[in-house]
Amino acid sequence: MKTFVATSANIERKWLVIDASGKTLGRLATEVAKLLRGKHKPTYTPFADTGDNVIVINASEMVLTGKKLDQKMYRHHSGYAGGLKEIDYKTLMSKNPEKALELAVKGMLPKNSLGRQMFRKLHVYAGAEHDHAAQKPEVYTFEQ
Repeated sequence: MKTFVATSANIERKWLVIDASGKTLGRLATEVAKLLRGKHKPTYTPFADTGDNVIVINASEMVLTGKKLDQKMYRHHSGYAGGLKEIDYKTLMSKNPEKALELAVKGMLPKNSLGRQMFRKLHVYAGAEHDHAAQKPEVYTFEQ
């Protein structure tokens, strides 16, 4: 018996829609990262992009448990002296809830060109409408 290796010719991609309302940020991010990598498929190959395209709607209705909304900080550095910028998640979720989910998912993907290719298949929207109706996405549900 030979080992199956996924190639670009035999990869089948689906479009999946996930409703983020009421879902916890971390648990939603792990599920989205799993779908983007393709780990839910029997044809998963670690060095190939076998994942699906994922659309996340209602990102503004995600929740953070405990006191994370007030205490958790998003930090990034400009590279210059004194260039550390901080924003708490309460402000980030009110101004740009899509970015909070994108940052969480991006941290769970490989840190190389394959991870960047997988990340491009993620589409996050704060509201209930999205621009991908022509792709006929399927609704994906999971238990929390």
